[in-house]
Amino acid sequence: DPDLPFVPSIPEDQFILVEDGDPAVIPCRTSDPDAQVTLVNSLDKPVNALYDTKQGFIGNFPAGSYTCKTMVKGVEFKSDEFLIYIIRATSQLPVEIEALKTVYKTGETIVVTCVVFDNEVVNLQWNYPGKVKEKGLIKLDDIKVPSQKLVYTLTIPEASVKDTGDYECTARHATKEVKENKKVVITVHDKGFVHLEPQFSPLEAVNLHEVKNFVVDVQ
Repeated sequence: DPDLPFVPSIPEDQFILVEDGDPAVIPCRTSDPDAQVTLVNSLDKPVNALYDTKQGFIGNFPAGSYTCKTMVKGVEFKSDEFLIYIIRATSQLPVEIEALKTVYKTGETIVVTCVVFDNEVVNLQWNYPGKVKEKGLIKLDDIKVPSQKLVYTLTIPEASVKDTGDYECTARHATKEVKENKKVVITVHDKGFVHLEPQFSPLEAVNLHEVKNFVVDVQ
């Protein structure tokens, strides 16, 4: 098609996530398999890379913006802009789940944290008793220094007995079929309780000036 030398790309194809060190494909394909195509960066400088008419340019590209150019009957055409993002990721998916405590009283705030290490882009989902009612508030902190970790914090305000159960986070790798899940069991009581075990009898005698210790075990 001389009026449309570049095959139209969908928006999802224009954002390219690549793991650090891996090759990427910039999918600017032409409707003419014999077209001469040039790849340029954001400074409009040519970039050397292998071109496959069925895939696009293949190579190890730095993060940034790229555009393809071709000539049809003396007229220059440009493709859509493609953005490459370099992400830090490992083939493994180290995940840890932490709870400030696992036993709560009604009205308290439940806080559970799920931490993903050494991966910048993951898909994380929570499963917990109040999810159907969307009771939880989720916050993400992306920490780079001293090491990469994604900290997802689930907060359940005004907990009730119905919030008792399994709190599970499932992380899925952005570019590989890898997933990892962790869970912690949270118990919410209607009210607090204390168990005492005094290690002395109801009536104790002591001599004058004698020092005596009374020990109470509180749970």
